[in-house]
Amino acid sequence: MYAGETHPLPSETTLASRRALLGARTRPISVTGSSKLICSFQSPDALSASIAAQWVVLADQAAEPNCFAERWFLQPSLDLLAEPGDVQIAIVTSHSGLLVGMIPLTVKPSYGRIPVANVQNWIHHNSFLGVPLVRRGMENQFWQVLLDALDKAKWAKGLLHIRALPDNGRTLRGLQEAAASLGRPCDIVHRTRRALLKSEQASQEYWETNVRKKKRKELNRLANRLGELGEINYATLAPGDDVAPWIDAFLTLEKNGWKGKAGSALGCDPKLSKFLEVTAAGAHAAGKLDFHRLDLDGKPIAMLINFLSAPGGFSFKIAFDEEYARYSPGVLIERYNLRILESRDIDWIDSCAVENHSMIDSLWSERRDIVRVSVPLGGAGAGLLFRACRAAETTAAQIRKRKDRRDG
Repeated sequence: MYAGETHPLPSETTLASRRALLGARTRPISVTGSSKLICSFQSPDALSASIAAQWVVLADQAAEPNCFAERWFLQPSLDLLAEPGDVQIAIVTSHSGLLVGMIPLTVKPSYGRIPVANVQNWIHHNSFLGVPLVRRGMENQFWQVLLDALDKAKWAKGLLHIRALPDNGRTLRGLQEAAASLGRPCDIVHRTRRALLKSEQASQEYWETNVRKKKRKELNRLANRLGELGEINYATLAPGDDVAPWIDAFLTLEKNGWKGKAGSALGCDPKLSKFLEVTAAGAHAAGKLDFHRLDLDGKPIAMLINFLSAPGGFSFKIAFDEEYARYSPGVLIERYNLRILESRDIDWIDSCAVENHSMIDSLWSERRDIVRVSVPLGGAGAGLLFRACRAAETTAAQIRKRKDRRDG
C-alpha cells in the first residue's frame, strides 16, 4: 500500500461481531512460561507509567525497526482509530519488570472467508507493517510466552494470525522457532513484495544507475518546463520548524486531489486528520519525521512524508497537485527524496507500496518481501482446525491461479 492509499474501514456488523468475541475477556491474565517471562493482556488505556516509559526505549533496542509500533504512532492510532474494547496489548516482561516485547491484538470472527475465530495483530489501514517491538535477542522467548498465554486465555480461539511481517527477519524466525519448540506449524500463508530503497551509492549515482536514460531525460525536460511557470523550490522540515503548517498543507493538497473526490483522503475524516496531526507531531518531536515539499512560487505542489526508525525508514504518505500532473511532481519529489542515501543513520527505506506499484517500482530497484503467518493455538482440535483452514486456503489459491491462466 503506497503512501496515502487507503481502504474502507470495517463495517459496523464486523466490528460488533469482533467486540462480542472480545467481550468474553473479563480481566487481564498473567502466565509465566519456561522462558521466565510474564505475559499480561492489558487495555491500551490502562498501561502503567513504567510500561509507557519503557515503550520508547524498547523501540530503539528492538530486533527490527517498525515506526508503526512505536509509541508516537501506535498510541494515537489506538486512541483515535480503534473501536472501544476491540484491542488489547500483550505485554511481555521479565519478573523484574523489564519490558521485553509488546504487540496489539484483536479477535476476528473469520479467517479470510472461513468462519473461524482467530487472534490477529491489530493494524489499521494507514499502518503498513505489523512486526511487534521485541527486545533484540529475545524473539524466541517472546513468542513462546505469548503462545503459552494465548493457549490459556479463554477468549483466544483457533489460530494466531500475524500480518505484515518482514520475511527472513529476526522476529519471524523467532516465531518459527517458538512454534517448532511447541511442535506446531508456522505457515507463511500470504506473501507480497514491495519496493525498497537500499544502496551504498550516492543519490545521483543511484538515480543514473536505476532509472533509464530516456526516462531521466524526460523528467529533466518536465522539471525545466515546470520551472518556466515560476520559481521551483525543494524544502525539508527542519528539527526546529513548526510542523503544524506543513500538516495542514498536506491535508489540503491530498484532499484537493482524486483521493478527496473518492472520499479516501485523510482530510475527509476528522479522526484521520487528527491522527495525522498527532502522529506527525509526535514523530517530529522524537526526531523521526522526514517531511519534504516541492513548491512552485511558494505553493506546495508535492509533499512526501517519511518516518524514520534507524537503521530503517518508511515512506508513509505522498500527495501532489493534479493541476501539475503533466510535470510529474510526485516523481520529482521522489528524486529529491533520494538524498536519504547520504544519511549515516538510515540504511534503507521501505516504500510501504502495493506490489508492482507503477511509479515507485520504476525508481527503486530493491525489493522487500512481506508475509502473513498462521500458527494454531492450543486446545483440543486446534491442529485439525488449522489443517482444514490451510487446505481451504490452498484450494482457493489454486482456483485463482487457474482463473488467472484462463483470463491471461
